[in-house]
Amino acid sequence: MKEALLYEKTEGKKVKCNLCAHRCKINPGKQGICKVRENIDGTLYTKVYGCTIARHIDPVEKKPLYHFYPGSSAFSIGTPGCNFHCDFCQNCEISQVVDERILQMGHPATPEEIVEEAIQSGSKSIAYTYSEPVIFFEYSYDIARLAHEKGLKNVYVSNGFMTAEMLDMIGPYLDAINIDLKAFKDETYRKLMGGRLEPVLNSLRKVAKTDIWLEVTSLIIPGVNDSPHELHEMAHFVSDELGTDVPWHISRFFPGYKMNDVPPTPMNTLLRAKQAGVDAGLNYIYVGNVPSAANQNTYCPHCNALLIERMGYTILSYNIENGRCPKCKTKIAVVD
Repeated sequence: MKEALLYEKTEGKKVKCNLCAHRCKINPGKQGICKVRENIDGTLYTKVYGCTIARHIDPVEKKPLYHFYPGSSAFSIGTPGCNFHCDFCQNCEISQVVDERILQMGHPATPEEIVEEAIQSGSKSIAYTYSEPVIFFEYSYDIARLAHEKGLKNVYVSNGFMTAEMLDMIGPYLDAINIDLKAFKDETYRKLMGGRLEPVLNSLRKVAKTDIWLEVTSLIIPGVNDSPHELHEMAHFVSDELGTDVPWHISRFFPGYKMNDVPPTPMNTLLRAKQAGVDAGLNYIYVGNVPSAANQNTYCPHCNALLIERMGYTILSYNIENGRCPKCKTKIAVVD
């Protein structure tokens, strides 16, 4: 175990964790909501430092990041644990620490070893993903600093439930982030995720003001966040407060974890969400977890020329020249 960052010691050997927006107050011998940060005799420790439970080479499009070095590989890692407890979690086997034994299943790796593996894999970036990177912040922070020294980029795939202090600390080493906007009702966050909406919105607003490349994902779940009004609110938040060039990924829900009785999202609902994005003025809208390739292509927002043609996570053609549409010369929001 390693002593945690971003916490303060309080009376009676209690500690207050300032890593995520829960800001857990933890008694000696107890853990935070994430189950992977523990107060031992008045000192807060991270239990997952150097403990990778998933390590793969992925297309960066899988994060999903469609406008950040398209076609490149991301060396992707994750540890057990999460600060949310989503009923619809797609990685519940590793994110929901219900048994201490899962912490023993990880494969040890030092930050130096992770960076070297990423270099040897030919990846452009290291992605901190699969579970919530905020809860293995100390590990990702040490890796990210080394990665930058070696010319690698760093990517977070996050639920956005983090503190401003954490974002300020990782900011100099974080190059891109995809943040989930899971709903636009605080009640939904409290009931289905064990969190709150406003901290996520604040994280999105803060990132949008930095040089960190931002993309947003919304998993659309029938009966949860699929009303026309809520889709309108989500789309307008992205457009009005984050920017019309921020890519919005609309993702199809499939039954799983504690929501096996909820059917997959109908295609017409996803297209209604896409239209909400169009109406809000968003330039880049994608529909994921569906077979339709056209909804995953990138088009010029000015002349509608096909710029990036995709089949799943594979790029079939790339037609951006010097950051611009080759047909009408419109500047395209892409990092390449």
